Amino acid sequence: MSLDIDIIKARAKNEYRLSKVRGEAMISVRIPGGIMPAHLLAVAQQIAEQYGNGLIHLTTRQKLAMPGIKYQDMDKVNAALEPFIKEIEVETCGIEVEDTTAGYQTIGGRNIVACQGNTICQKGNIDCTGLAQRMEKHLYPNPYHLKMVIAGCPNDCAKANMADFGILGIAKIHFNAERCIGCGACIKACIAIKHGKAVKEESKCIGCGECVLACPTLAWQRDPKQLYMVKLGGRTSKKTPRTGKLFLNWVTEEVLHAVIKNLFEFETEMLDGKPIYLHMGHLIDRAGYHKFKERVLRGVTLNPEAMVADRIFWAEDQYVANMHVKAVP
Repeated sequence: MSLDIDIIKARAKNEYRLSKVRGEAMISVRIPGGIMPAHLLAVAQQIAEQYGNGLIHLTTRQKLAMPGIKYQDMDKVNAALEPFIKEIEVETCGIEVEDTTAGYQTIGGRNIVACQGNTICQKGNIDCTGLAQRMEKHLYPNPYHLKMVIAGCPNDCAKANMADFGILGIAKIHFNAERCIGCGACIKACIAIKHGKAVKEESKCIGCGECVLACPTLAWQRDPKQLYMVKLGGRTSKKTPRTGKLFLNWVTEEVLHAVIKNLFEFETEMLDGKPIYLHMGHLIDRAGYHKFKERVLRGVTLNPEAMVADRIFWAEDQYVANMHVKAVP
């Protein structure tokens, strides 16, 4: 078995190295939220074996990528991608596509990454896959670069903190004192809850729902209203990686849609209509946070619970300069 894996790795590395020389490319499919009908795996297999080099890459952005596609076969490959475009983009996400046999029309907005959310995970506050599919209309077809990640709770298994626009599902928690037996289980699970008859310090609550999971009597319960936290400007990078900062808190899905629409308009204005590959954090740096905030919140009606960052102080991890490290004597 180990020999087979070594052969596959060596083949993949060699194929990638030679792909440009041979006039080849890699085609990938959009899978918002990382969930797709199982039968589409057979379509990807057929493309990889008939037109590619027989390999499929499971990308970090939850896509299936087929390398080794010859340029002269691109029209045939685009036609073969129709089941993905028709079933995912058109039927599931409601995207209007004029010709489903013409392939993907843009690669600007990256595939929306999402964890499994509350459809599977007990810690999830939201249906991440459903939200990703509803947000897809903003990112595709769109020529401007944006990396969106959706996490079901502040545990952030999906790494929303490292995205241009990271969404985390949160919940307002209600307490029924009559159900509380003073066992202290919630106090052990959450730093926002004080001793005695449980009392939550609202300023420390991040809406994670750990108290709900810990309580044996259901004294703590999530409000059914879906709310979200947004982290802004996170990115990986060779030179200027940084973690996203809290931008919006306790906002509704309606606010998310309105902000994303404005965000792309902000990007269009900042780049003079040219879809240059540039992380959102760089554009915010260029404009200044206050100008950015004014633009993306223009015309947006915030829900009563909503909170917005007044200021954001970015913290770069400039490892390119070897900061804070030195040789050990």
